[in-house]
Amino acid sequence: MSLAKVDPALLAEELAANEEVLSALAENGDIAAISRPIDLHFKGNQTNIEMLASNAETLGFRFVGFAEYEDGDMAADLQIDSTSDREAISALTRRALEIEILHAVEFDGWGCHAETGLAD
Repeated sequence: MSLAKVDPALLAEELAANEEVLSALAENGDIAAISRPIDLHFKGNQTNIEMLASNAETLGFRFVGFAEYEDGDMAADLQIDSTSDREAISALTRRALEIEILHAVEFDGWGCHAETGLAD
């Protein structure tokens, strides 16, 4: 189910950027099929960021915390458990861009640790 209409060019740009992250994970021995916490970062004005944080659970995410920038913008870090396979990350990126539109914030990327299946 789509939450908002995402600009296809922006989605393509984000998916291309994902390739670098996915390649780096693979180089570090990542087993993409292992579920792990994935962090998403959103930036915007205080009101919109606080609204996003309050809606995080409804959107299927955990709210992790806030950060503040010198320019007055704030950030909210959200987290979800997912695999890092290309299909899951592509769907997650689309959701993040939909959230960006609906909450008038800026999706500022995602990240996770490589999961190798070995104990840390």
